[in-house]
Order: sequence, then C-alpha cells, then structure tokens
Amino acid sequence: MKNIFKIVFFAVSLMFLTHIVSAKENAVNIFADSRDAPQRKIMHESGKSYSLGDFKGQFVVAVFWSKNCGPCLKEMKDLNVFYKNALPENIRLILISPKSEWHSAVEQRLFLKKYGASDVEFYTDKKGELAADFGIFTTPHTVLINEDGQEIGRIRGTAKWADKRVLAYIKSLQKP
Repeated sequence: MKNIFKIVFFAVSLMFLTHIVSAKENAVNIFADSRDAPQRKIMHESGKSYSLGDFKGQFVVAVFWSKNCGPCLKEMKDLNVFYKNALPENIRLILISPKSEWHSAVEQRLFLKKYGASDVEFYTDKKGELAADFGIFTTPHTVLINEDGQEIGRIRGTAKWADKRVLAYIKSLQKP
C-alpha cells in the first residue's frame, strides 16, 4: 500500500510540475536510471573550488545560467525564494555561470542582488567545462543531483521556483 501511495504521489507531483514549468519549454525530464554527475571543479564565490561530489548527502539543484539570458534573470527572485525554503529541507540550490562573464565575485554578488537573488550561493564554471561535461549549451538549464551525487533529471528552461509545488516535487525526489 505504501508503494502505491508513492507512485500516485509521484505521478500527481509530476503533473503539477509540468504545469508550473514554463509552458514554452515544458521540459522536465526525470531519468529512468541515475548516472554519475561529472566531477569537474567549479569555483565558489569564496574562491574555494568544489566538485559536485563534495555535496554528497544533500540533494542538489544546480541551475546553469548566464547574465545575458533574459529568462534566467526573470527567475532570479523566485530562485531566491526557493533557496530560502529549500535550505531546511536538505536541498541545496546552487547557481553556476561561466567564469568568463565576471571580473570578480563581488561583481557577481552585486548583479544577483540587483535581480533579487541576493541570498543564493553561486559558482563559476571555468571555460564552461562542467556545463559541457553535462552537454548543456543553453540556459537556464537545471540539473537535479541526488544525495549520492548522481544526476537523476533535468529541467530545461525556466520554472516558477517560488511556487510551493516545485519545492514539494523536488522533496518527493529525495531519498527517504
């Protein structure tokens, strides 16, 4: 009975999420089988480098974005709301942008503040190597990584991150 409830909950959650992801893109893709996430280093705003494997034990929502991407900028305020709501749920939201777009972490922090994402942690991807490892060449593009460091799915395009149904759906993807 418990498994039937999980299946029904997952199906209903997926139906809701497809309605709150951008109608233009409408591209939520949860994989049948998880796969190891690439381990290329990304640079945190503090100057320390990390790989996605460093976040094992947490569910990671990695949003690849660009400061020249209009849809990316429009969802920044919603991402800030999602970030605050996701922290207590052991869900880590990280923004990843190309290193070439920024002169400094201070510049990027001010930019994020201007667009309403002042709380979200950010990383830069040197030469776009991690994005290329994932096969990501357009933004926004979100990679969902489970607590074991494996990619379980993606969201291509924007989402209404401030909608509580998105957080509920992401929570449903976490391991029990």
